[in-house]
Amino acid sequence: MNIGDAAKQTQISAKMIRYYESIGLLPESMRSDAGYRIYRDKDLHVLRFIKRARNLGFSMEQLKELLSLWQDQERASADVKAIAERHVAELQQRITELTEMRDALNYLVTGCHGDQSPDCPILSGLEGVVTGKHCG
Repeated sequence: MNIGDAAKQTQISAKMIRYYESIGLLPESMRSDAGYRIYRDKDLHVLRFIKRARNLGFSMEQLKELLSLWQDQERASADVKAIAERHVAELQQRITELTEMRDALNYLVTGCHGDQSPDCPILSGLEGVVTGKHCG
């Protein structure tokens, strides 16, 4: 099948498929006599694997490791688990950082009356200035 059909079946854009191929996540596709890319069921299987891993937030480097392990029938599941555990720890760190950002912003928003006054604790907070004034 051509790249458009592969894109439809995997819900990955043709541009991303070409990108994955260019960075070695997907083996170079076969070509038709006219030079068009041809994808087989095996390629679609790899693309679906990539999509699921990306949806879980794995980085490209992690994805390369996972693909290598997935394709290695001699792999140790402990190697796969280690990658997943590191990723969970990274996600937890990001969740902590996002929670802190949300809480800081909520604090600034709570101090804002949202009236017509030009004084704004949100802008002051972003500037790093603490005032007793309310947001206008």
